[in-house]
Order: sequence, then C-alpha cells, then structure tokens
Amino acid sequence: MAPPFPEPGESRLVFREHAERLASVVLEGDGDIDALQRALNYSLVRAQAVERPAALRAAICVLTDLARQRWFIRVTDEGAVEVKRPDRDHVDPPREKVRIRTQELVKRDEQLREPAAQKFVMEMERPTVFRGRHVSVFSLFRDGRELVESLRHARSLPLEQRVAGLRKVIDPYLQFVDDAGLCEHTGLRLQNIWRYFRHTWTNQYTSTPGRSMAILVRDRAREFHPVMGIGAIGSPIVQIRERDAWIGWHPEAFLEFAAEEPSAELGTWLNKTVDGAISELFLDDFVEERLIDRRDLREPSPEEIARLRSYCEDQRELHHRLVRSQDMKRSPSNDDGNSESHWRERAQTHLYRSKRALSLSEMLHSRQVLRESFGECPTADAVRALLQNTEGRRIVKKVLRKAKADRVGIAMADITVCGAIAPYNQILGGKLVSMLAGSPEVIVAYRDKYVERESEIASSMAGRPIVRPSQLVLLGTTSLYGVGSSQYNRLRMPVETLGGRPGEHLEYVELGKSEAYGTSHFSTDTVEALVTLVQQTCIGQRVYSFFGEGVSAKLRKMRDGLDALKLPSDVLLQHGRQRIVYGVPLVRNLREFLLGMDDEPDYLFDLATPARGTAAIVRWWTERWLSKRIMKDEVLARLEEHTLVRPVRHGARVVLPRVADGQGSLFDDLA
Repeated sequence: MAPPFPEPGESRLVFREHAERLASVVLEGDGDIDALQRALNYSLVRAQAVERPAALRAAICVLTDLARQRWFIRVTDEGAVEVKRPDRDHVDPPREKVRIRTQELVKRDEQLREPAAQKFVMEMERPTVFRGRHVSVFSLFRDGRELVESLRHARSLPLEQRVAGLRKVIDPYLQFVDDAGLCEHTGLRLQNIWRYFRHTWTNQYTSTPGRSMAILVRDRAREFHPVMGIGAIGSPIVQIRERDAWIGWHPEAFLEFAAEEPSAELGTWLNKTVDGAISELFLDDFVEERLIDRRDLREPSPEEIARLRSYCEDQRELHHRLVRSQDMKRSPSNDDGNSESHWRERAQTHLYRSKRALSLSEMLHSRQVLRESFGECPTADAVRALLQNTEGRRIVKKVLRKAKADRVGIAMADITVCGAIAPYNQILGGKLVSMLAGSPEVIVAYRDKYVERESEIASSMAGRPIVRPSQLVLLGTTSLYGVGSSQYNRLRMPVETLGGRPGEHLEYVELGKSEAYGTSHFSTDTVEALVTLVQQTCIGQRVYSFFGEGVSAKLRKMRDGLDALKLPSDVLLQHGRQRIVYGVPLVRNLREFLLGMDDEPDYLFDLATPARGTAAIVRWWTERWLSKRIMKDEVLARLEEHTLVRPVRHGARVVLPRVADGQGSLFDDLA
C-alpha cells in the first residue's frame, strides 16, 4: 500500500506510529477490540493538530478498520506502512465465524450507542398501559420455562399424536408490517416491534432503498402472540455473478446458451426487447430540439446515433455541475397529484436526458444491426450468424442488460432479514422463517403491496407512469458466513401439499460463493471521514445519494476518498468475505420469464389460497424439524435459560452496549 503521506511531516509521523500500535495488536493473534479502539482514539486526538487533519483522520480510520479485519500491518525500516490481506486459502471455519461476528458486532454496537437507538430500546421496554393491562415489548417474549413444560408434555405423546400435540404448543402465523399498523395485543407499532427485534441481530440495522416488505412470524398459541421470528424481503442486489450465471443473465453464460440453441424465437425476443425499450422512452424534447426525427427511428443514420451519444455526455456533465441533492430525492408520490406531469418533468432533468439519450443510441444501433442480420423475419441460421461476429455478440449483451433491467427490481427480491427470535431459535425456528419467506402468502402480499406502484426509473425514462407487474419468481440471499449456513442447509420441501406437482420442491439452492466489492467492513466513522475528505478536495465529481445515479453512492464516495488518499481502492473495497449465494426459485419457467421470453410465470404452487400454504409449511416444519428437535434434552435445557424473571435476561432482549461514560440502560435492573 502506497503511504498516504510520503512527504516528511507531523501527519506522516502520526500515521506511522498509529500503524505500529495497530501492528502490535494484530500480531498478538485474536487481537483486542478495546486496544484497537484506544489506539484509534489516541491517534485521532493527535490528528487534530496536524497540517492535514481531514486526510490524516480518514487514513487512520481506514487502517484501523483493516486491523479489525485481521489484515497484517507492518512498518518498514524506511517508515513505509505495508498491509496484507489475511490468508483465506486455509480458513478455520469456527475461527472465521468468530472473526466475522466480531467485525459485525463492532458496527452494531456502534449503532446501539447512539442516543436515538438507546432511547428507542428503553421506550420499547418501558411498561405502558394498554386496555387496562401493563404491557411492553417483553410481553412479546415467550418464557422458556413455560415453553419447555409444554414441549415435555407433547414429546411424551405417542409418535402419531405428537405432531398434533405440538400444534397446540406452537401455532405460527405471518403478520405483515406497515408503517401505520399496530399490534392488537400490546398497542405497539408493528414497525417498532420489528425494529426492536432486528437490533438483536449480529449485524447493524440499516434501511435499504427500493422496494421492501417486513414480516413478523408470531405464535398464536400463547397470550400476546409472542414473536417467533422476523424477516424482510427487498430490492435485490443488481450484480451477483453466481446468481446471474445460474439464471442465464450473465453475458458469457447467455451467449453460451444462445450459441448452443440458436432459434428463430431467440431472434424474435431480441427484436421485441429492442422495440419495447424504444417505445418506453420519452422523446418529445429530443424531437423538438431536432436531435432525432421520429420517422428515422426505424432506420437511423450513424450520424444521428453519434449525435445522441454526444448529447448524453453533455447532459451528464451538466447534471454533475448543476444538480442539487434536494432536487433529486426520491419522490414516487406526487405532491400535485398529477402523475403524468411529475414523470414528464423528471424525464427532462439533465440526469434522465443523459440516460435517455444513451439508451436510445444503444437501442437504435441494436435495431440497425438486428435488421441487417434478420431482415423482416429472424431465423435460427440468422441468429447463429449474428453470434459468430464480435459486433453481433456485443448487441446481444446490450439487449440482455435491458431485459435484466426490466425484471430485476420487480420479479426478484432478496431476503435481507431472516431468522428466529429466542427461545424459538433453539428449536430451529430459523428454518421455519426461511421457508415462510418463499410461501404463497408472502408472494401474494408482495404483489398486492406493489400492484399499483409506479416504477421510478422506468417512469422517469418514459415521461409517464409505468407500472410493472409485481410477480415474484425468485428469492435470493447470502449467508453471513462463507463457511456454511445451518439455517438454509437442507431446506427442501415438497410442493405437492401447496398445490404443486409431485416430485417438485421449494428449496434453497446453493449457487456458489461470492467475494464482492462493498463497504460493509468499514465503520460509520471511516465513511464519514472519507466523505469529509472528498468534500474538501477538488477530485472527481460531486456524488449525491439519490436514486437513478447508478452504482451505490456510498461505494462511490468511499472510492473517491480512498483515491484522494492515494490508497488502492480496488483492493481495499474488496472485503474478502466469502458468502454463500442462495437462490429460491418459485416458478418452473424461471429463465424464460426473467429474460422476458415468457409473459406469465408458471408457479410451483397454488396462489389461490395463500393462508393454506402457510399452514402447510408450518405442518411440514413441525414434522420435519420441530418434532425431532425437542427430543434432545440439551435443547430443552437451553430453552429454559430464556426467562422473564426480573431483571430480564431473555435472549430476545436487546443488549445495549456501555456508552462512553460507562452507563448502560437505565432499566437494566428494573426490567
């Protein structure tokens, strides 16, 4: 790593001494989080007195985060600071899990130390009166001792009666969270209930842009219907190589598939996708400015295509020079109630003028090449010939990207949160939550939530409201650890009981391991320090955090900050954490529907009676997992540890970290 302060001076000295302190901690083995924090605090104080405080602060924060990831750090005899990524070729699974968990807990506890988070947790735990009874979030915990007593009775029953007996002990159902919804048993906001339990996760709670739907799994077998687990699905990560290759979206995988099976239908799909893309572009301003003539859309000239590309660059430059962040905040709801006017105005911003010009130039060029290759009617031979030349393959890749863009945000979702709440986690409640995430009830609820939702980017490109059908056909997720996931392992349920065909399954399919770029290994303080540094320099372009700009704004800010320090951003942004990538296909015609070749999804199960699907999944979980799990005495012993005896030491309680003055929750000894 090139030193960010090559010139002699106080900044270089402070940075080098900080590196030496970090190196001594890392070399000790497991490392000491408190020692790293003390080193950071000491160096940040010293950084306030140097000639380049913003740069030094950012560099110190970056180096400390690398030390937390167990990167090797050393200072050479010449005073240069060198870092090396930990060896991942011979990873010890238990040790790797501890490393990742420690890393995540640092960021989670950082969040829970914030005054707003501390206040929220305390308010949720403070007793209030609802319908004449004292309630709090503790009312939604299930006492482990009571649960064990009921389970002991159930497991004493004959095998043929045990499953029926267990249904009286644990009776799960789904509840979907909305902003205004209240719990009918406690009066607490459902969103707050979900958020509270989310704070018990190892990693920090963050909101994600795009579509999202939060889920509670509750147990109607007990008073107050305690929370068994939580889940959430949201807009998927756009680029995951392993997933895209499996679907057929990855360019090389798709070209291989197309070359093996060239057909007239494939040529028709290429034409259909290009025509659809052009028809959904707002062109009135382009025509008025004589940038394009509508009569020439069928057979554009090379000069018109080149003019559009030049116009794209000009508008992009104007966007970066003139845009204000507050002008581009997401506003899918229109204040004046005029949807047409809202999207037309948005389409004519510099950002979307640029995007429309680029898209039109690419699609017109694609149309031109396809017409030359296919004429009026594509054939298998014409498709084969198209795929045998470089330009033809390039056009196919462009069309593929457009087809993916049309489906990725509406037909797919990522499972962003999924797991059981204590004490249900001890009896494999996580597997129940995981399978319910792909249930007919969730699919129907997601469809109903977004059935009339106008697609922001598509509508901004079209200058009119565009509503895409919200038909989920694939769920994706990744493991927190790259060394295995007990929650998703062996999750495979026959769909015959859900109205599907014999021999088919609803299952979590392992697609491979991913090592993506990201910012998850950097702390909030590091991100803020790098953003401050960028704002004080003149490098790059201004980066705002709004929808439509493309790649994650946070990622771009981090890259600009690391570049300003002359650090290798491509290396440092590769977090080095392998994650297992999973896919949960919900339809039979997955590739065809996601590519836009089929207009309707062919679901694996019946969507007509979604609540019956949930009941069937619960029965399967009870028979396959719960009835066997409760036969282990050590499991029941762990369940009994989660009690509601005051002070509450239940595993579902959010444990607030000590704040700077050493004080914890005011209710530690009262709850």
